[in-house]
Amino acid sequence: MLKRLPAHLYDMQVEIEAHAREYGLEFFPIIYEVLDYKTMNEVAAYGGFPTRYPHWRFGMDYEQLAKGYEFGLQKIYEMVINTNPAYAYLLEGNSLVDQKTVMAHVCAHVDFFKHNYFFSKTNRKMIDGMANHASLIRRHMARHGVEPVEDFIDVCLSLENLIDPMSLYIQRSRTAAAEGEGNQDVSEIPRLRAKEYMESYINPPEFLEAQRKKLESEKQQLKRFPEEPQRDVLAFLIQHAPLERWQRDCLEVIRSEAYYFAPQAMTKIMNEGWATYWHSKIMTERAASAAEIIDYADACSGILATAPGQLNPYKLGVELFRHVESRWDKGQFGKEWEECDDMEAKRSWDRRLGLGRQKIFEVRKLYSDITFIDEFFTLEFCLDQKFYSFGYNERSGNWEILSREFQKVKEQILRSLTNRGQPFIRVEDGNYDNRGELLLLHEHQGMDLDLAQARDTLENLFKVWHRPVNVLTKVDGKGRRMRFEGPDDFNHIDDAYPEGV
Repeated sequence: MLKRLPAHLYDMQVEIEAHAREYGLEFFPIIYEVLDYKTMNEVAAYGGFPTRYPHWRFGMDYEQLAKGYEFGLQKIYEMVINTNPAYAYLLEGNSLVDQKTVMAHVCAHVDFFKHNYFFSKTNRKMIDGMANHASLIRRHMARHGVEPVEDFIDVCLSLENLIDPMSLYIQRSRTAAAEGEGNQDVSEIPRLRAKEYMESYINPPEFLEAQRKKLESEKQQLKRFPEEPQRDVLAFLIQHAPLERWQRDCLEVIRSEAYYFAPQAMTKIMNEGWATYWHSKIMTERAASAAEIIDYADACSGILATAPGQLNPYKLGVELFRHVESRWDKGQFGKEWEECDDMEAKRSWDRRLGLGRQKIFEVRKLYSDITFIDEFFTLEFCLDQKFYSFGYNERSGNWEILSREFQKVKEQILRSLTNRGQPFIRVEDGNYDNRGELLLLHEHQGMDLDLAQARDTLENLFKVWHRPVNVLTKVDGKGRRMRFEGPDDFNHIDDAYPEGV
């Protein structure tokens, strides 16, 4: 059961938050709850929210978390959710040093939630939103039955990555003005201005014919369905798939929650790095006493430990923030720094500008993981932290180090972060071949689709669209169309791959 914050923990919260504000952190009010390990696992299985819609996957997540805790494989020290006010949970069995560290960590997380641009569009009242979703799904289960609704939610969850995370920040659709222009009469073929005796030279027949075909092509483009390729596949399905009202509601719930969680996936390294940076500062410089510092260091070493072949977002994030702060303190940026080829001069470069703190606050506000890594993951940082790229060796059957070359290491990290590691899929045509079929396009960026997962995805799209579903992709460098038109019909068809994709 939930337990109120004891007086000694409340005093600790006031102290830690005062230290955080002195460092320049600014955050929403934070409400703490102390949970026993069982309740903590229950809340964690719900993604940090006290109420979610009923579904078997939450029970599965709970069993996994509970067994991990019982066998000593994992322990949840804290959870915090992006709301205003922010809600955070403390584990009842934590030591006082752990509770101090967690509170400092949470202050930085909430500061990040409040100020990072990619969280600026999220629903700060999502606890109420989740509760409303739960009530809606329960009403549909009471009316249509638990099994049909739960089965359809299974389908929706398998498609929840088919959203456009950047659509909240970028105008994707045509503006009203552009649509108005598109509706203008295009029967008049544009001509270059010329005197009458020069008309046949300036506007030859072949030029006019090319212009006529171009206008016809643009006119046909406006009639496409959708008019432009659509990255948000779920939105397209909600608008155009032949769904019953309850099915549309379920799909809208899954899409809404997918967009809420998307910024967390887009900023995982930065968010955890920022929180680790500040809990380290607060604990070592202000909050931890001499008697507590060893216990703090022991706990922190576990957080920053890196297992072979795995990327620890806490470690990468905090070290990269420290690297950025050091560079801007020493003036290791700008044209002169970039053009310097003397490695020895770069090692001793120190202009004593002291701009590091200002710079990391700016980075915290404007960047996502992919831009953070792209701009600040430098050769010097890669060598200092001993990064390497790895992959599966089919001959030995082992995962092995493939390269320590800077560009390959950076490319592998960026590839894993691009679109949250998911393939780029967009809707090309909702009436493919004039037969009401759905045509998707995989924007191939060097990695083939997983064929087993592609088949499962097409099968579930078929359950939503109720007509055959196609996806254009590349397999082993060749253009292919995968087609699903029923439980036993999954085909690979050789097709020309569209130019420019």
